[in-house]
Amino acid sequence: MKKLFLSSSFTDVAALFSDFEKDLAGKTVTFIPTASLVEDVVFYVKAGKKALENLGLIIDELDVSTASFEVIAKKIAQNDVIYVTGGNTFFLLQELKRTGADKLITAAVEAGKLYVGESAGAVITGANIRFIEAMDSINKAPDLTNYDALNLVDFCTVPHFNSVPFKKIAQKIVTANEETLKLVPISNKEAILIQNNEVTVTF
Repeated sequence: MKKLFLSSSFTDVAALFSDFEKDLAGKTVTFIPTASLVEDVVFYVKAGKKALENLGLIIDELDVSTASFEVIAKKIAQNDVIYVTGGNTFFLLQELKRTGADKLITAAVEAGKLYVGESAGAVITGANIRFIEAMDSINKAPDLTNYDALNLVDFCTVPHFNSVPFKKIAQKIVTANEETLKLVPISNKEAILIQNNEVTVTF
């Protein structure tokens, strides 16, 4: 049974998360900030950590771009929740694939481990991330040649829909792809809940 909580801005929907997943206090989170490493604006990483801690969760940070496969496997296996922050989706996918973390995360989520994805972390749960190129620079992942992603959900999350400063870009992505892809656009105040193969958008 897959269980995912996808958002554009986690701090804006932390209350929804506490409704979605009960008994959070004392649980451990594999917190993956890798997508943010190539970005200039990264305030959401610290804010996301703080929001999780305020819910009683214990942070165990994991940068997949520098950690060994053994460390990645151990942290994903031993912690209760996987949390992937926003940032550059292409760089994130590049590093997940390079280290084998993509397969570890997919297997863990398929086995029932809770996955929380924020922005880029939400986008990679789809089958392919090429559609997000208007929002994220593909040049920050020079070694990424295949854009197939985790394939945990059967839709493409478009984060920051109707939300500054990505309002125009998000709309451009929707307009360009709505005929060919199954898109689920969400604003910063909305979240996508996946449980028992049911998908709900809430705010």
